[in-house]
Amino acid sequence: MIKPMRFDLKNKNPFSVSVSVSSSSAHKRNHGLVKFVVCFFLLGIAFRLFSSSSFQISSESSDPSLVVDEPLPLPADNSPVSGDFPVIEDFTVNETKIPQNVTTECDIFTGQWIRDPSGPFYTNESCPFIESHQNCMKNGRPDSEYFYWRWKPRDCELPKFDPRRFLDSKRDKSWAFVGDSISRNHVQSLLCSLSQVDQAIEVYHDKEYRSKRWHFPSHNFTLSVIWTPFLIKAAIFEDMNGVSSDDIQLHLDKLDTLWTEQYKNFDYVIIAGGKWFLKTAIYYENDTIKGCHHCPGKNLTELGFDHAYRKALQLIFNFITSSNHEAYVLFRTTTPDHFENGEWFSGGYCNRTVPFEEGQVDLSAVDTTMRNVELEEFEKAAEKGSGKGISLKLLDTTHLSLLRPDGHPGVFRQFQPYSMGKKGKLQNDCLHWCLPGPIDSWNELIMNMVMGG
Repeated sequence: MIKPMRFDLKNKNPFSVSVSVSSSSAHKRNHGLVKFVVCFFLLGIAFRLFSSSSFQISSESSDPSLVVDEPLPLPADNSPVSGDFPVIEDFTVNETKIPQNVTTECDIFTGQWIRDPSGPFYTNESCPFIESHQNCMKNGRPDSEYFYWRWKPRDCELPKFDPRRFLDSKRDKSWAFVGDSISRNHVQSLLCSLSQVDQAIEVYHDKEYRSKRWHFPSHNFTLSVIWTPFLIKAAIFEDMNGVSSDDIQLHLDKLDTLWTEQYKNFDYVIIAGGKWFLKTAIYYENDTIKGCHHCPGKNLTELGFDHAYRKALQLIFNFITSSNHEAYVLFRTTTPDHFENGEWFSGGYCNRTVPFEEGQVDLSAVDTTMRNVELEEFEKAAEKGSGKGISLKLLDTTHLSLLRPDGHPGVFRQFQPYSMGKKGKLQNDCLHWCLPGPIDSWNELIMNMVMGG
């Protein structure tokens, strides 16, 4: 007598089976059924073993080199960071192809920095447009791992910057960067990449060499940078070293004509500002003093930098959305600095050598305030502009820049800063970016925005 068996509906194993047979005659009649069930059982076991092995191979094949290293602990003094780095072994580099899933709908500003062993498209030796303060390698920065990261959006792929494709698409066009020294830093990054495929000829510069223009003859493409740190009318009493002889006088109701009178000449414009609004300033409207920011002892109303920045953005966006000139305008958000244990004037420094991971750092209160003002005013302007067919887009570089404390010149803003010993006071630059460096990724963002990948 064969013991009763049954299908166990409570068994979580889908390949468990049972059969109920009560007599030898029934056994003969159902012999074929039993053989079928046994075969099904064995096939199920084989399928399960195969599936389990495939899953383990997939999970174990994750590239460990894509995991961001923990930041190195800060040294007790301002001694140079070590140039020793972990070696990336057995890393296969594939040719970059334009993915099919790059679309303007993807949030290209949310993601992470991943290792990229291919490195930058140019070097400090192949690009003649790098200012000395950002030429970190020439100035003696000993490490180079900050070259080998690229921005990876969370939900899509971002193609590497293609200078030839960019220039071909912008033939007979004119492009301008309007803003402060970060905009100048950015235009030099773009110049360095474009000049690898076409000669850039400088055709204009102002007296201080802050505003410049270049021409690419093979493509009849013009690239300009206009230095206007507030974008509104300002009387600035600073020398080239940032030493001020008087408070800035800022007119909150008047735009800087240096850029507005040239606006109609440009097909593409990237506008940015922000950091200069943190400086001590006297605020004017209708040529009358209305208040100030950080002006103790002057018996003036403290209005705050955010008040002035909001007024300026409203004026700027109103000009753009009311203009009859159809330019493609990108507004770049504020750039966070990475001074630690002080500011630029009080011994602050930046000597980290790897990016932050998500959650390791937060935006400062000042930068958060500035960013909130930017997003609020941009949203209102974009809504107004969309009804008029104006192309006004947000170039949101804040978060991805926040994660790159390793990309600044630091003490290597000057040539061989330790050659005279460590006794002298060394000024750090933890705001601008080394070239090559993380700012090069901004070009990939703008290429995706204006060309759809």
